[in-house]
Amino acid sequence: MEDLVQITTRPRLPVWLRKPQTRFESVQALKNDLRRLELHTVCESARCPNIHECFHRGAATFMILGNVCTRGCTFCSVPKGHPEALDEREPANVARMAAAMKLSYVVLTSVNRDDLPDGGSRHFAETVTAVRLALPSARIEVLTPDFCGDFDAVARVLDAGPDVFNHNMETIARLYRGVRPQAVYRQSLAVLAFARRHRPNVLTKSGLMVGLGERPEEVNVLLEDLRDAGTEVATIGQYLQPTRRNRRVAEYVRPEQYDAWRDYGLSIGFKHVFAGPFVRSSYMADLVSHQATTCGSGN
Repeated sequence: MEDLVQITTRPRLPVWLRKPQTRFESVQALKNDLRRLELHTVCESARCPNIHECFHRGAATFMILGNVCTRGCTFCSVPKGHPEALDEREPANVARMAAAMKLSYVVLTSVNRDDLPDGGSRHFAETVTAVRLALPSARIEVLTPDFCGDFDAVARVLDAGPDVFNHNMETIARLYRGVRPQAVYRQSLAVLAFARRHRPNVLTKSGLMVGLGERPEEVNVLLEDLRDAGTEVATIGQYLQPTRRNRRVAEYVRPEQYDAWRDYGLSIGFKHVFAGPFVRSSYMADLVSHQATTCGSGN
């Protein structure tokens, strides 16, 4: 069981996590365009530390199904509550924005919509289709919720034709109750395993955060479980508390530990392991996908 002792002191931010924030005019321009089409990005909603870097290079992870999540994950700053009705214009607007940005790689994610019978999977699939029509040569990555373990919903998204299927495990099994109270560790693994079986040609990927109170060997076990599920790419990054309402950081993991996890992941068969303090599941997703598909295991 998770250690439920409340952490009362916040560790001091180490030098390797003091990232300078250079601000660009292009970032505000992109935000204005997103608001004009009533679109959301997980970069903004989750307060990602890489937002200015990614927006400046013309990269953004579109967050569909609205901006209110039905779950209460303690690490996440995305608004929680009762979502509004789906915006039927959203798939077309995402495609329009992606085309205007001239993206060669498009990442689509979403809030959890447990209030919808299909978990929002039809809307997800419609967005993939719309982006594919607008940008036929672009690669598309989907970062999906678990759809409450509904494999029909997972298949619906996969059948729309993404190039990469990503579902985040987020943390080790022992910490699930405190970090992802409405999710199930084995269910998320099952979603990834189903995706691998259903569409073997689609690259499977998952991400996790560290610094939540896990032990290094527990991360190794999670990597082993992901490989047993057929997952081909893993991302590992430092959890940073986005607001005072969110779970506290238990530890700032040293850079050399990420190297050890990367080496271990490659040794057990991952095509690519992207690990480092500022790594996020969709950060540099285009480069991660390229390395996984061109370099293969051990690179």
